[in-house]
Amino acid sequence: MDGVVAAESVCLEPRRQASLTAPLVKEVLDKAGVGVKDCDAIAVSAGPGSYTGLRVGVSTAKGLAFGAGKPLIAVGTLDILVAGVAPGSAGCIVPMLDARRMEVYTAVYNAGGERLTPIEAKVITADSFSEELSRGPVLFVGDGALKCQAVLTHPNARFQEALPMARDMARLAQKAYEEGKFEDLAYYEPFYLKDFVATVSKTKLW
Repeated sequence: MDGVVAAESVCLEPRRQASLTAPLVKEVLDKAGVGVKDCDAIAVSAGPGSYTGLRVGVSTAKGLAFGAGKPLIAVGTLDILVAGVAPGSAGCIVPMLDARRMEVYTAVYNAGGERLTPIEAKVITADSFSEELSRGPVLFVGDGALKCQAVLTHPNARFQEALPMARDMARLAQKAYEEGKFEDLAYYEPFYLKDFVATVSKTKLW
């Protein structure tokens, strides 16, 4: 209610979130003492991010919303990261979700959490975000931030490792609910940003 978290369950084990999504949902509902039908809406992280993770998360959320007859709310994953930053941490906030090598999913936000640039998959170099860094402190936050620390050496650069957490999504989801920003259950897809590419494993099974 009003963006306040009533209960939460957190899994920090790599590659296990997808398989534990449904059990964690049940655990949270049990902690809060409610059922899905008691909720006003179902909120889910919209992406960008892991193809499998987004697919599982959105499929689960759509199933819950459809089964209970509740609206679906999608909240941008980078927005969630920014919402978890303490006010006044920096004049500029750059959330970074790890992609691969020196690539991250990112965008530039002001101190108030307003997105200023399009979301993109960006390969980080020594010149990245030079304009923002020249103007003052910039906080790079997310699971892709620390790997960029050796490249972004400007004295105004600050780094904070973090994950997008459901608790930081609550206020954003509440706002979307009040504004009636709901997704079409039949056609909604996660924001993958990049196309999924299937690869052939180099490991021989026999």
